[in-house]
Amino acid sequence: MESSAEIDQQSMVRRERRSAGKGLEFLKKNYFLYILLAPALILTLIFKYVPMYGAIIAFKDFSPIKGILGSEWVGLKHFEKFLSSPNFDVIFMNTLKLSFFGLIFSFPVPIILALMLNQIRRASVKKNIQLFLYAPNFISVVVIVGMLFIFLSPTGPINQFVIWITGEPLMFMSKPEYFRWIYILSDIWQGAGWASIIYVAALANVDPELHNAASLDGANLLQRIRNIDLPTIRPIMAIVFILAAGGIMSIGFEKAYLMQTSMNLPASEIIATYVYKVGLQSGDYAYSAAVGLFNSVINVILLISVNFIVKKLNEGEGLY
Repeated sequence: MESSAEIDQQSMVRRERRSAGKGLEFLKKNYFLYILLAPALILTLIFKYVPMYGAIIAFKDFSPIKGILGSEWVGLKHFEKFLSSPNFDVIFMNTLKLSFFGLIFSFPVPIILALMLNQIRRASVKKNIQLFLYAPNFISVVVIVGMLFIFLSPTGPINQFVIWITGEPLMFMSKPEYFRWIYILSDIWQGAGWASIIYVAALANVDPELHNAASLDGANLLQRIRNIDLPTIRPIMAIVFILAAGGIMSIGFEKAYLMQTSMNLPASEIIATYVYKVGLQSGDYAYSAAVGLFNSVINVILLISVNFIVKKLNEGEGLY
């Protein structure tokens, strides 16, 4: 007679076979969907995962002549060099402050825009306003920074107004204390309209009868937004916030570098610009790779931590 353990093992094997059979049947039935998905997977593998092999130079004394495998292994030497460098505190805090304040001030703006757009009933007016809000997203970063230098220059239109009030111009692009707010506010102006698209699309699925019923029950506009619109977009808000918080250390290099001057460097030098200067301008590829890898590890830790917190606060709904 077979023991209970053997019976359990045999039943488990049968369940696994049935599961594998169902999986093969699903693949055969939906093979065309996997064919459509294949190009995206291949491109992701080639351009996202294969280059990760190069991160090994962060642990080596890399020499282009010797190559990655031939270069000497130095372990955590470059990480220790960065963490003990006199610039570490300034660069790390600049990156953290710029990202943190940017997230705090820019995250609610697309939601507010979407809620406002959702109240516009005339389709033609709504489309024109959306076009006006989305347009800055298509302006090049180089052009945006050029506009900032023109408008905020000592002889620019904004300083003409400041001179009329105070009698002196403000050196917006030279003073470190102005850099962070100029960066964040220009980012909001450029990207808030485009970022609101996902919320506008979600609000379009709200049944108008819910608003009509709430109005008949005496609910005002703010009450309808709080009890109907916000619960609808709350899952999307959670996902967008998690992704934004997970990339809190990944500030765009181009804009920060283009806005840098010798005068505002104490506030504008961030990890991305530091990696560019050390890696490409100075040719210290291994050290710059270590700095970039350190930045990526911080982002992963933040992503996991924020996702855990949001799931606790959002009834188990998170990124994964």
